[in-house]
Amino acid sequence: MRVLVVEDERLLADVIARWLRGEAHAVDIVYDGDAALERLAVNDYDVVVLDRDLPIVHGDDVCRAVVDSRADTRVLMLTAAAEVGDRVAGLSLGADDYLPKPFAFPELAARVLALGRRSRPAAPPVLTRAGITLDLPRREVYRHGRYVPLSRKEFAMLAELMRAEGAVVSAEQLLEKVWDEHADPFTAAVRVTILKLRRKLGDPAVVETIPGEGYRIQ
Repeated sequence: MRVLVVEDERLLADVIARWLRGEAHAVDIVYDGDAALERLAVNDYDVVVLDRDLPIVHGDDVCRAVVDSRADTRVLMLTAAAEVGDRVAGLSLGADDYLPKPFAFPELAARVLALGRRSRPAAPPVLTRAGITLDLPRREVYRHGRYVPLSRKEFAMLAELMRAEGAVVSAEQLLEKVWDEHADPFTAAVRVTILKLRRKLGDPAVVETIPGEGYRIQ
């Protein structure tokens, strides 16, 4: 998934991003509300991890902007204020979930994954297609019962292809969902990762290239 982390405590923001990247998400980071609004205007995110007390533009206003945009983006609000009234206020703004600080990173990752499933057409936690079984929560892949060790990018790309249920996914879409905003749009990363994925999944090949369009798993 594509995730935006908005947190003015830079060390915490970097740790959150590193943890989520370890879960095979593409993560962008900003440190104030104004920068968050800029990113949201140009990128499609599945989930925004949003600190409430932000400089320049308050997190409440960022949350309202996401809700008013009618996008499918889900908001996980973070705050040091853990009182019931604070949680109610955050959810009343339109946040989809609320996590008080301090928090456990595994719980944060689990909540992001749950919200991500709600940001797009519902998909089961375990995807199966063409002899492949992909377990999203466990981040495990099997081909005809054989365990297939994949890198984070390979796993994320395979998940996007399997979610498409046989439809073609363009290289641009894969770059958008699997890499972050620093990815070079002219990079060969998608093609190279597809080649590695094919090799690891073995024969018969299941990832099909559609010239001029993209890739699919039928």
